[in-house]
Amino acid sequence: MKKTVLFIHSAGPQEKEQGSSKLSAYLESELRDKYQFVIPKMPNPENPEYVLWKNKLNKELNMINGELVLIGHSLGGSVLLKYLSEESFNRSLSGLFIIAAPYWGLEDDWKSKDFTLQNNFEKKLPEIPNLFLYHSRNEDIVPFTHHKKYADKFPQANLRELEGKQHLFHYGLPVLVSDIESL
Repeated sequence: MKKTVLFIHSAGPQEKEQGSSKLSAYLESELRDKYQFVIPKMPNPENPEYVLWKNKLNKELNMINGELVLIGHSLGGSVLLKYLSEESFNRSLSGLFIIAAPYWGLEDDWKSKDFTLQNNFEKKLPEIPNLFLYHSRNEDIVPFTHHKKYADKFPQANLRELEGKQHLFHYGLPVLVSDIESL
């Protein structure tokens, strides 16, 4: 039985060729022989609300059986961390992969009570055997300082600090594929 990858996309438009669509299509193309993919369209991505995303995530998780790999891109990564640290999660998790996620509340441009993590959220997470954080050093959408903040919170994480300024990874993310295959 194949493990399931649940991919939670970024905010903003998600139609073909937009947002996380190219990245998720790339990952599915590269890994479909070994993994089953679930890539839900999250509610109202151009004006996201945490409670709606939480409810959709909960619904998707309840439909998945077996071992699970979670991937969150940008806002999707923030949502996964918030969900895992605030909700009851008793599932077998192979790995958590967070790509270019904003750390809400870190900077003036990144204030949102809706998505801000609780104090000491990292201590409230379930056991995560494999945690990976990816971020481009010079990207201009989510500053690299957000990655550094997550890195400080997760000293056990595998850090993938990437050259360049990609945020959407339209041409894929081969290191992510390799990391998932290494599980």
